[in-house]
Amino acid sequence: MLPAMADGNGSRRLRIAALAALAVGVAIQLVPIDRSNPPVESEISAPPEVREILERACYDCHSHETVWPWYGYLAPASWLLAYDVGEGREHMNFSTWNRYTPKKQAKKLEEIPEEVDEGNMPPWFYLPLHPEARLDDADRETLRRWAQASQPSPASP
Repeated sequence: MLPAMADGNGSRRLRIAALAALAVGVAIQLVPIDRSNPPVESEISAPPEVREILERACYDCHSHETVWPWYGYLAPASWLLAYDVGEGREHMNFSTWNRYTPKKQAKKLEEIPEEVDEGNMPPWFYLPLHPEARLDDADRETLRRWAQASQPSPASP
């Protein structure tokens, strides 16, 4: 008779734990997350083939044109997504390119091929749900040539 009582108590504990987990799951959905896309102030100047690559592989995190996917509305995934977008926009934001000084723009243009060639961008964890963002060798070369050509020429002495 003792095992039957244990099963009854164990089953009750399991139901209580499941209900508590469900309640927590519902409650965390109420935590507000900023999924805003402020107005675009200015765009970085780029030819169409470069803009296509940037929009496909970079803009979700590095612009005010983020496409918020369905899982961006479910906590805790929404928290991670909002954090990553915030960090991406803080590091480089193509929608506020005009805020950067020419020196800062040059530095950012220098960083683009470095980050892409080192495999840091787009991040590995972004690619499984966004396979279209994967960059091939031609994409990387296009970005590299554009970034180098867009660098301001050194001032003559």
